[in-house]
Amino acid sequence: MKASEVKRGNVVEHEGKVYQIRDIERSSAQGRSGNVTFRFIMYSVPGGVKCDLSLRSEDEIKETEVSRRAVSFSYKDGDAFVFMDSEDYTQYTLDADVVGDAAGYIVDGIEGCYVQIIDDAPVAVQLPPSVILEVIDTAPEMKGATATKRPKPAKLSTGIEIQVPEYVRTGEKIHVSTVTGEFGGRA
Repeated sequence: MKASEVKRGNVVEHEGKVYQIRDIERSSAQGRSGNVTFRFIMYSVPGGVKCDLSLRSEDEIKETEVSRRAVSFSYKDGDAFVFMDSEDYTQYTLDADVVGDAAGYIVDGIEGCYVQIIDDAPVAVQLPPSVILEVIDTAPEMKGATATKRPKPAKLSTGIEIQVPEYVRTGEKIHVSTVTGEFGGRA
């Protein structure tokens, strides 16, 4: 496919490795040359290593076929995460290094997950936009905290730490964005 046809989310092959396109910057040519340059910000699948690639609009890049299967989190086997296909109950095991930072958002009962598969092998997990996690440790609420905007650190049930408003207390369940890692409101 031509570089000008690539869309965000496409999976491509570059220098023998597979990458998913996360962002595209288009820069128009100056003067009469007419060359448009596309800068692709992409991450390796699996692994999530960032790579920048610049191509002219007529340059070719090979698209790779990736299938997605709806899954639910089953259990953790040592450092590996085991997901079960929602349709045919196939189990997919992903190592902790493949799951990466997403591990901090995986809890029992999480819904809306997908496993990405290339050549019958699971290579990545895609989480829902937000998850509900429990606050297990945070500073006590201060009087009048609802009027202030100061955040405070809170440790969540999966071990990650995020900033929450002062009115959030230990034991509460909150929405957390899996994209930004930010507080999204009470659950």
